[in-house]
Amino acid sequence: MSETFNQPAQFTDLAPEHKLVLDEILNENKHKPGATMLVLTLVQERLGFVSLEMQQYLSQQLGIPLSHLYGVLTFYSSFRMHPLGRHKINICLGTACYVRGGPTVVEKFQQVLGVKVGETTPDNRFTLEICRCVGACSQAPVVMIDDDITGQINPQDVAKVLRKYA
Repeated sequence: MSETFNQPAQFTDLAPEHKLVLDEILNENKHKPGATMLVLTLVQERLGFVSLEMQQYLSQQLGIPLSHLYGVLTFYSSFRMHPLGRHKINICLGTACYVRGGPTVVEKFQQVLGVKVGETTPDNRFTLEICRCVGACSQAPVVMIDDDITGQINPQDVAKVLRKYA
């Protein structure tokens, strides 16, 4: 076996300011029952996401497999592995929105932004996501950008709607 497998991992890609936050959270919570979930939740709250580099560091510090952390992060929809854009776009795909053209609206947003659902634009301006219902079924299809709801949106409206957030 090569010696490199026995050497501790280096975290050169972990931002120093993120390491400080992680160390603070770990020092306060590492030995508590349910530490994995608690630490991940606190990291998410403080930093807004849990990157692969953060996962690797937490895995080593908590003494648990990286696959376990990844499993927790992907099981719970509240966790993010990438930072959010300045504006979060939620396109409703609840029943009313779906049957009134929601999937076509999703396709147009993906085309205009150049990202897929769950991704953030390279300039960190927009994160594109879908949701199941925003409670505005009479206005379907509905798009929610940050806290603003736009109803009865058509694919040709997408560029105009996005200009408000440029």
